[in-house]
Amino acid sequence: MQPEQLKPIVEAALLASTQPMTIAQLKAIFGEEEEIGTDELTQALAALGADCEGRGVELVEVASGWRYQVRREMHGWVSRMWAEKPSRYSRALLETLALIAYRQPITRPEIEQIRGVVVSSNIVKTLEEREWIRVVGHRDVPGKPALFGTTRTFLDYFNLKSLDALPPLSEIRDLEELNPQMRFEGDAEPAPARAAMPDDENEDSAAEAANQLPDGDEDVAAASPTADEAENPPSDAEDGDAEKDTEESRA
Repeated sequence: MQPEQLKPIVEAALLASTQPMTIAQLKAIFGEEEEIGTDELTQALAALGADCEGRGVELVEVASGWRYQVRREMHGWVSRMWAEKPSRYSRALLETLALIAYRQPITRPEIEQIRGVVVSSNIVKTLEEREWIRVVGHRDVPGKPALFGTTRTFLDYFNLKSLDALPPLSEIRDLEELNPQMRFEGDAEPAPARAAMPDDENEDSAAEAANQLPDGDEDVAAASPTADEAENPPSDAEDGDAEKDTEESRA
């Protein structure tokens, strides 16, 4: 088959497929009598990639194969076609993902030790649901913690052919440089809970506030029962004894 005939067939197959296609998958669409070799398909793919120069789409090879995709420069306009807002990811999630990608296989306790905070179960669940990470084994230590690694879906999402294509950590100044299309939530994390323990400063502040009651409130404070009086109100029997003593003194 001539290259001029092969190119449109490969292009149509890639556009019709919902997933990237490998050389073997492209070769499978041809019959045995057509005898399409790997070199011919590679040349056709290279020619199709060159045809994309100056266009809004590009032909790239990712971990799962070859695919057409919108150029990153066009994303700002193309994204307006969908009313749904892109997913938002917290920096805690992306830091966890980066540690798994660069230090895999790695366990959850090891991630927590590096980050210095507990890894939320929701973060691990979200990464697994997106099929960006998976359990690749278990560490041979007490408890047998799961070892996490990245998937081909992760590589495809970030337009990577392999883990070797990851940029060095020293070159990444910001996580957003990994993929400008991603949106981040607020960086603030909830502050650790602290028990409200009384201290000297609090006691001094309370005393100072009590001494700063406005005029007219002193009578209210004086009329207010103390804690002991509130817990032990005078009984009716005590009132009766007081009246009896008064009558005897009159007599």
